[in-house]
Amino acid sequence: MTTIPVSRSPLSPSLIATLPGHYYTDPEIFRQEQESLFESMWFCAVRSADLARPGAFRTVQVGRENVLITRSRTGELRAFLNVCRHRGARLCTQESGEVRRNLQCPYHAWTYGLDGKLVAAPNLVKMPDVDRVAYSLIGVALREWLGYAWVCLADEPPSFEETVLGAAVERLGDAAAIEHYGTEKLALGRRVRYDVKANWKLIVENFMECYHCATIHPELTDVLPEFAEGYAAQYYVGHGAEFGADVRGFTVDGSEGFGRLPDLADDQDRRYYAITVKPTVFVNLVPDHVILHRMFPLAEDRTVVECDWLYAPEVVESGADVSRSVELFHRVNEQDFEACERTQPAMASRAYRKGGVLVPTEHHIGIFHEWLIRQLGGPSA
Repeated sequence: MTTIPVSRSPLSPSLIATLPGHYYTDPEIFRQEQESLFESMWFCAVRSADLARPGAFRTVQVGRENVLITRSRTGELRAFLNVCRHRGARLCTQESGEVRRNLQCPYHAWTYGLDGKLVAAPNLVKMPDVDRVAYSLIGVALREWLGYAWVCLADEPPSFEETVLGAAVERLGDAAAIEHYGTEKLALGRRVRYDVKANWKLIVENFMECYHCATIHPELTDVLPEFAEGYAAQYYVGHGAEFGADVRGFTVDGSEGFGRLPDLADDQDRRYYAITVKPTVFVNLVPDHVILHRMFPLAEDRTVVECDWLYAPEVVESGADVSRSVELFHRVNEQDFEACERTQPAMASRAYRKGGVLVPTEHHIGIFHEWLIRQLGGPSA
């Protein structure tokens, strides 16, 4: 692959050139991204609370690998490649489920404990030389943060503190700022799964900028008026977009939401913060709830996005109606994903063969492009 560094547009010194169109359509580039990004970096796989009891499991596609995440009998989350060590059959064929004690391959009944160790197989007693440890499931590194299990397929995972926690520091300017939201203690109020016919990078780029907000997000700009000016929440380190003067809550009609999260700092009230954790996670912080997007890139032109709305446990347990706060960002999601799907076909057009341009308020997308090219082994700008 020939990588093309991000550069200034020859047409204007104030414009920045984008990536060429083939970065969004070429299956070989997508394969390289699977290897160099999704299979090498920390990947937010599943909400920890989804695996509440020992034996609960979920399978997740991470790059080219299918990963099995389960809760052990001692209460720990463990992750493994979802591959039987005997003949390579997929061990768990369902996306989620629960087993009583063990994981058993449906092909030849090789059986593994929830810790991944081989515990049984037909006629195994007649094969005393089989090392049950050596033929255990292949483990995958796992860390928990914000109430989610993050996995990394790399033999030597990068620093979680630098690459994941560091994204919050880079955006908010303070490692403790995100902790005030107590995300790991929140409860799931709603989950929506979107199947987007677009390259994952188009979704990232769209999320990072607000040049489009006045055009396609009327409900959002009513709540956050400064977004109508085209400056995204991620444009300034530590800046949170302020609610409009007459807005009472982060809801579709600006009406009152729920009580402020208990540990929130006063200067975080009535503000919206957005964090991009590269490559595939968006965290949205508002005073009474948190919205977290996880992307699962499945092809160069298809990305599944799972979006969670998280509230204080008492809000969810009371059966409170969360629809007005869910509806606001659900509309934003649908508007954004429609825009990405409208853009995807043009990436293959000769009109975009050399790419397009970024205006000054989108300069951070150019930084994202430089980062991407470095990760793929190309030169930096």
